[in-house]
Amino acid sequence: MQPPPSPSGEGPGVGAVGMTQRSSGTPHPNPSPQGEGLKSDRPVVLAVITGAHGLGGEVRLKLFGEGVDALKRFKSFNGGALSLSAIRADKTGAIARFRQIADRTMAEKARGTELSVPRSALPPLGDGEYYHHDLIGLPAVSTTGEQLGTVVLVENFGAGDILEIERPASADGARGKRFMVPMTLAAVPEWSDAGITIDAAFVE
Repeated sequence: MQPPPSPSGEGPGVGAVGMTQRSSGTPHPNPSPQGEGLKSDRPVVLAVITGAHGLGGEVRLKLFGEGVDALKRFKSFNGGALSLSAIRADKTGAIARFRQIADRTMAEKARGTELSVPRSALPPLGDGEYYHHDLIGLPAVSTTGEQLGTVVLVENFGAGDILEIERPASADGARGKRFMVPMTLAAVPEWSDAGITIDAAFVE
């Protein structure tokens, strides 16, 4: 399950996180399977409105996560500002109708609106499962104690999750270098809501 980039193209980050999918097979369990203590109040973005569909107020959605069925679990988004009344799959994502969007003009104005729910509203996790969202923003440290930076993205190209770590910014303010680490026991011997530990052999 590959997590999508945020609408800005920079990858998910705090306040604009697109990861709602669960990943299994991690060799070390989530220390808080129910999400307790894991940024439970931080909004999780499940989709973004990309434009209008037709004349009656329907909108096109770009989905972040497990698809239409995952979005159907929720009837209210953005703290109750948008109420879902209908949704169906589309080849590019989904077509949806919200009670607050009555016509095409309103639908066009809603372009770029992210649809979010609280982290605490997501389904509970089982042993060895985690939401990608829970890893984004965690500080990373090596097994030798080096401060490595922050988890900024979780990728999956078919062989398991890969964490993308961004080094701290340089003294002149330039963005830090990024490197990737597999989310395996060998590379990440432990993690919690406080941060992740990366084996020094995997540090670039």
